[in-house]
Amino acid sequence: MKIKSVILLGPALLLASALFAQSPNASQSSSGVPTLAAAPAPMDDKEVLTELKKEGPAQLMKDLSSRGVNFEMDPEMEKKLRHAKATDEVVNAVMAAGPKEREAAIRASAMAAGQAVLSPDEAAAFKPLQTELDPDKAIAMAEAFVQKFPKSEALTYVYAFEGNAYETKGNAEKMVEYAEKSLALKNDNLMSLLMAAYGIPQPQYTKLHQADEEKQLNQAESYANEALKQVDTLKKQPNEDDKAFSDRKATYISNAHGDLGMIHLDRAQLGLVSLDKAELVKAENDFKQAVTIAPHPEPTDYYRMGEACKLQGHYDDAIAAFSKASDLGQGVLKQYADQQVVRLKQAKAQAGTAAKP
Repeated sequence: MKIKSVILLGPALLLASALFAQSPNASQSSSGVPTLAAAPAPMDDKEVLTELKKEGPAQLMKDLSSRGVNFEMDPEMEKKLRHAKATDEVVNAVMAAGPKEREAAIRASAMAAGQAVLSPDEAAAFKPLQTELDPDKAIAMAEAFVQKFPKSEALTYVYAFEGNAYETKGNAEKMVEYAEKSLALKNDNLMSLLMAAYGIPQPQYTKLHQADEEKQLNQAESYANEALKQVDTLKKQPNEDDKAFSDRKATYISNAHGDLGMIHLDRAQLGLVSLDKAELVKAENDFKQAVTIAPHPEPTDYYRMGEACKLQGHYDDAIAAFSKASDLGQGVLKQYADQQVVRLKQAKAQAGTAAKP
């Protein structure tokens, strides 16, 4: 089966909800991720005093805001500022422009906005991970980042990239492992919520967790529902127009409902005696929402919707869903969908023949 589109949106959107505040020594790209682009050097004490005397407080205040200073305020510096006719406003501005004060202000602002602060070294190591398409290289880069920066505020996103790399390799177990590592650090990381919600109900994962499958499915359901809540908090990315933003949100919502559909489909088949019809209805409804909301519906969601309909004995609806999966899908998925359509049409014909007197 083809993997979910949200995992395939690519590095640029994988961390669409992740914004990084810039540290005093790092600039920031249009994508919100810190870069190593050169920024104006902070002012030293002599430059501050000279500008105050020659250019006046208004220009100094402006430069303090954009450049900061490379020293901390002390009594001696305050004495020099007062001697240069600095007002209380200027003295306080110089104090606030110091490295420690600026760092504290940036971190406070970042925490309030749910952002992270990266040093230049962290940014330099993180940047190539965002665009690495080879899963083995991405995994190695992520592990190297963790070893070098074990306390980085970016670890939740690094683990998300690593989980995505394992998903690309078809390793659902590792994908969920790293998605949950990411969530342990930031429990509202949208992409990690979606990865975990997608991976847990997949057959290759449930086969390894048969002893606690119901518990796992309950956890996946909570991830999917939390993802839906987080979508409501998303903001437009730089240079993202209204339609692109709307489509991105719709894709996330669609994927969450597709995950919920798979969770209900799995749960419906946990019984030892018979299928849980209520869970099948929920599965069908979530898959319908997934394909209705998505700008580009997933063929896998149509296929699974066909399974939910077939298990309820709704042959016409199942045939329609499998046919749509065939139309949109390719490869093995298309082949399986076509086989399902043939079998269901035969079963429907046989049922009609048997019903005749």
